[in-house]
Amino acid sequence: MSAIARVMLEMGYTVTGSDVASQELTEKLAAKGAKIYIGHTAEQVHGADIVVYSTALPKDNVERVKAEELGIPVLHRSQMLARLLNERTGVAVAGAHGKTTTSSMIALVMEQCGTEPTYIIGGEIMDIGTNAKAGKGKCVVAEADESDGSFLQYHPSLGIVTNIEADHLENYGGDFGRLKDAYVQFLNQIKPDGKAVVCGDDRNVRDLLPSLACQIVTYGIDTSCDYMADHIQLGDRKVVFTMKQGGHPLGQIKLSVPGKHNVYNAMATVIVCLEAGIPFADIAEAIQHFHGAKRRFQVLGEEQGILIIDDYAHHPTEIEATITAAKATGKKIIAVFQPQRYSRTYFLLDAFSRAFSEADEVIITDIYSPAGEKQIEGVSSSKLVELIKLNSNAGARYLPTKQDVIADLQGRLQSGDLVLTMGAGDIWKVGHELAKSLS
Repeated sequence: MSAIARVMLEMGYTVTGSDVASQELTEKLAAKGAKIYIGHTAEQVHGADIVVYSTALPKDNVERVKAEELGIPVLHRSQMLARLLNERTGVAVAGAHGKTTTSSMIALVMEQCGTEPTYIIGGEIMDIGTNAKAGKGKCVVAEADESDGSFLQYHPSLGIVTNIEADHLENYGGDFGRLKDAYVQFLNQIKPDGKAVVCGDDRNVRDLLPSLACQIVTYGIDTSCDYMADHIQLGDRKVVFTMKQGGHPLGQIKLSVPGKHNVYNAMATVIVCLEAGIPFADIAEAIQHFHGAKRRFQVLGEEQGILIIDDYAHHPTEIEATITAAKATGKKIIAVFQPQRYSRTYFLLDAFSRAFSEADEVIITDIYSPAGEKQIEGVSSSKLVELIKLNSNAGARYLPTKQDVIADLQGRLQSGDLVLTMGAGDIWKVGHELAKSLS
């Protein structure tokens, strides 16, 4: 929402908006000229030409109700984004994992290479300091969110799918097949002269390929694809690999972010930027300057040999990839995970329980549940800890609150420790508090 608001401001529109609390992004919007209200009241929509809302906002919200009474068009966030993306050369990044990092990486490389893209991204790009910009170029780079089906609003020129997993099934009637059908529809909505850029190593992605009518470009490491990564060297907060096309080396890619998962993100970025007409050498130079998006393996502090890292990982696959990337530091990994949503924890309970084998210590906090979500009987963090002890890490512990975690860790961290906070809720506050106390 903040990204769309920022782009509309930069395009010259008058923007007002409301949120339940003031935060860094709302303050940045106010500094750009937006009128920000804290709290929702009916009067705040008076005079608007369009009212845009997020999935989190219920139908009975007073501002939505008043807008409809006044005959003001009311658009979902994705519909507003579609108006921007579909009119130009849209680059829509979809997938269970890696959307924010890949779209941020594409935006940064395009920006550094002078193509002046418009970008609208869910996370702040660390090297630019913002999550959105109205550029003068033809490309619009954005995340395409499958969680609520909103990615079906888009008709991009380049549609990227990083991977597909059984997540957000509560929005698909618990049916993974319906989710996969949605991906097929998304990719078949690519413009006639456009292309699907997809990860060929992902089995669920491969299963969809026969159903696609568009041009397809594949990338991978372990499966024969149009573009391949070879000679991969994983290091402490860095990766080096060789990119090949049709078996022929294009050159070396050096990344300033860790992990095999970022090799995939970088490959998608390189392909998109090549399709946009940027020479490989320029891409390889620019991509080195990408240091991640906010809450994506974000280093919060490094003092006295103790490293504090925060990550948005909220799915078992993401947790495993993030812990594996952290292991490359050579430090003792203390993984602190805050589950998000009872529904996700219910559907993925067994997979979560098997995701922590590479950590040296595991701490699980209470489930972070959005307002209005009903608790599911038998689904709890203490139950998850029991299963983690059985399936992946016998040393797992349950500490209910963020304050409990801070109190537990503050007095005993020592040189060689790495605290890794993970989750889509507010567990990042633990990392920030620990980093603050260290410094």
